[in-house]
Amino acid sequence: MKSSSDIQIKNKKATFNYELLDTFTAGIVLTGTEIKSLRLGKAGLVDTYCLVINGELWVKNMHIAEYFYGTYNNHNARRDRKLLLTRKELKKLDTASKNSGFTIVPLRVFINEKGLAKMVLAIAKGKKEYDKRAALRSRDDKREIDRAFKR
Repeated sequence: MKSSSDIQIKNKKATFNYELLDTFTAGIVLTGTEIKSLRLGKAGLVDTYCLVINGELWVKNMHIAEYFYGTYNNHNARRDRKLLLTRKELKKLDTASKNSGFTIVPLRVFINEKGLAKMVLAIAKGKKEYDKRAALRSRDDKREIDRAFKR
């Protein structure tokens, strides 16, 4: 079994598709079988997004696989889950998400030292196609420079 510090589910496409402006760490409200499955590392953040509904922050479309030993108590794999933040942080996220072009993107999910599930969120602005190409080009150039110095 993995230790709690090893569990890090990342949204790899978030940094490529979005320009990250401000980050927050939120708690996640989970059921028993969800946290057991998450501790086994059986989760994914592909196509996941966050919405502020009635002053509460919800994560939509987050996949946590059903727990193998969970019988009739098992959870729905893609259900909406509530995120826990302070009022000040919620207000900041709400005003930012109402602005045109900005969204709330989940970056990673981890288990902290106390054994609680946490999610790192970011206020993000979508990148244009030419920004993505420039990022790929700079990454390739950096890789070439590193290869040249290793020889």
